Amino acid sequence: MERLRITAVKYYNTLPFIYGITRSGLLSGFDLSLDVPSECARKLAAGEADLGLIPVGALPSIPDYRIISDFCIGAVSDVQSVILLTDSELSSLTKIYLDTDSRTSVVLVKVLAERLWKINPAWESASNFTGALKPGEGIVAIGDKTFSLRPKFRYCYDLAGEWIRMTGLPFVFAVWASRKPLNDSFLRSLNNALGWGVEHKNESVSIAADLIISKEELLSYLEQAIHYPLDDQKRQGMELFLSML
Repeated sequence: MERLRITAVKYYNTLPFIYGITRSGLLSGFDLSLDVPSECARKLAAGEADLGLIPVGALPSIPDYRIISDFCIGAVSDVQSVILLTDSELSSLTKIYLDTDSRTSVVLVKVLAERLWKINPAWESASNFTGALKPGEGIVAIGDKTFSLRPKFRYCYDLAGEWIRMTGLPFVFAVWASRKPLNDSFLRSLNNALGWGVEHKNESVSIAADLIISKEELLSYLEQAIHYPLDDQKRQGMELFLSML
């Protein structure tokens, strides 16, 4: 039987999922690759992966996608690792650099700028960022690097927190999706493995490599900032976000 190809985000917030997939013993017959969110989306769209943890902002670009799990990367308060950093007042921003590792954060900050903050900055790829913000500039950062970047800037705006302030709904950053039908037995095993991993967050910290925060801080992040069940409120928030794209 052909092994299924799984692509998953390689950030800290995915550790419980990776732990469940690889250590629970509940899932077999797969090959796993760890990628940045944009690469997860590209692989699924190109047929280089059979299923993956896909950024919600990229879903409309993936033909015939289907959500296949009851788990996600979601937030019901500040998510801590998807942020806008600046040394200037928010209202004075004229340029924002974008972290293109995830289309979700790119679209989310543009939605917030237009609908909540009422600003109209120029947008530029963070690949052009020289390392020092000028007055009136900000930069969106996502993932593990945000923990070391945050203290270097005067202001930090949490994009999930700002979305919740605007809509009153949770935010979903990524969902498990596929393009082709998968048999029910595999889907049950996948869902059970993901759930097992979420129930073993404490143990999942042990597989983290190159930590830039303490294990205690990492566990607090996984327990407090990331909310994994894809419940009705998160689905409602996700549908609202998708309607704004």
